[in-house]
Amino acid sequence: MEKLVVAKFGGSASGIDGEFVTGIVDRISELKKDSKVIAVFSAPLTIHEGKRKSLTDLALHIGKKAEEGLRPDMSGFRNSYDRLLNYVSEQYKQECAKTIDSMLEKSQSAFEEAVERKSFADEVRSRALAFSGEILMSHVMNYILKSGGIKCDVVGYDIWPIITDNNIESTNFLASESQKRLEPMEEMVRKNDVVSIGGFIGKTVDGIETTYERGGTDRTAADIGILFHKKYNVSIDFEKDSAVVSADPRVVSEGLDDITHLSYNEARIAGMFGMKILDPIAIKEILENGVDMPIIITNMKDPQKTTTIKRKLEGHNGHPLKIVTGKKNCAILRIESRSAERLLESLEKDKRYSEFVILSPYTKDDIEFTRILFLDADYVKRNERYVLGFDSLATITYNRGVVTLIGDEMWRVQQIVSKASSRIGEAGINILNMDAQEETSRVIIVTDDSHDNIEKAIRAVHSERVKITFV
Repeated sequence: MEKLVVAKFGGSASGIDGEFVTGIVDRISELKKDSKVIAVFSAPLTIHEGKRKSLTDLALHIGKKAEEGLRPDMSGFRNSYDRLLNYVSEQYKQECAKTIDSMLEKSQSAFEEAVERKSFADEVRSRALAFSGEILMSHVMNYILKSGGIKCDVVGYDIWPIITDNNIESTNFLASESQKRLEPMEEMVRKNDVVSIGGFIGKTVDGIETTYERGGTDRTAADIGILFHKKYNVSIDFEKDSAVVSADPRVVSEGLDDITHLSYNEARIAGMFGMKILDPIAIKEILENGVDMPIIITNMKDPQKTTTIKRKLEGHNGHPLKIVTGKKNCAILRIESRSAERLLESLEKDKRYSEFVILSPYTKDDIEFTRILFLDADYVKRNERYVLGFDSLATITYNRGVVTLIGDEMWRVQQIVSKASSRIGEAGINILNMDAQEETSRVIIVTDDSHDNIEKAIRAVHSERVKITFV
């Protein structure tokens, strides 16, 4: 079966206004030597008001201003794409410029509609983001790749294969509907060495623009892998600043280990609890569709450094405590267990939301209560009326953070919970809750999310990692 690499390039891969796009061309040229390539692109980065931000963030900023009645200022987008245009050869420059103008006009029209409606939401928001960010970037990169002599094409929105449900701003992938519309892209892949497509963006059966939540380009790459896995020998390649290490290098500067192998389970948990490896929903969708394909995290600066993520790992794979990570801005819901069952069913079926963990229950006055740790307190705040609608006496505690120890084989580590909690105590941090079982892939330690508590706790536990023994 012919090889196919679905390579995802985030905003940091292209750099500020495309400063690193020649590196992307070089990397794709290397990948296509022994494989077909589908390149999935995020919106590029730029500098706005002195700060580095993605064009998606810029679009959200302009959308907020549009709700206040301010006409859109498209100069930030135009300046960024004008700089990207410098990487397009003279042969394709005029054609590329027309594409940029056409798509930014669509985006501007959506912003102006938001001004009239005084609302930047639903398909208006999705259209503004799509044609100023990911979709436009995939077209510009197609011209840049052509300029480098690569036989390539780009997926237009008229033949978009990522079909989703009608949750416009936090949409969900529909694999069966997407499969029905895959033929035009399949033909494109057959005829070319490389095919470009924008991430993050979906399309309903009726043709309405939708978006995943943030991190959605990871999901697009996974979804494309799902769609093509029966026709090609597919692997997913996430091109990043580095492969995976044992803690966030921005938090821990000493004693970091390269993590060469992770299971789907370990990677999913790490993503949920703050490690920026990949969107955990991407793995969830792969599993839900019964697909088994390797995911490679590649250091673009040194492609020999990789982390391979597989459904199951064979044998022991290094230190059983793979990763120490942390997550700020969490919330804990305490709710009567009977009501919790209805809430959890609704979250799964109605909201299709899974960014939470059920902690150990407790009993008070002969009533059993469930504790649900939500990993995004902002989501809870936005949906507080919905959550409390299942139990008016339920309570929500905000300002919580978690430190998480991750590894499928942590059962091999002696006294891991006592050692971790001891080090956190020595760092002067009060532990509010701890959740662990005898054989578990994670140990969760809940603390107050104030000052630099989470960073201090991560450093404290990670410093113990090099000392612990295991059988």
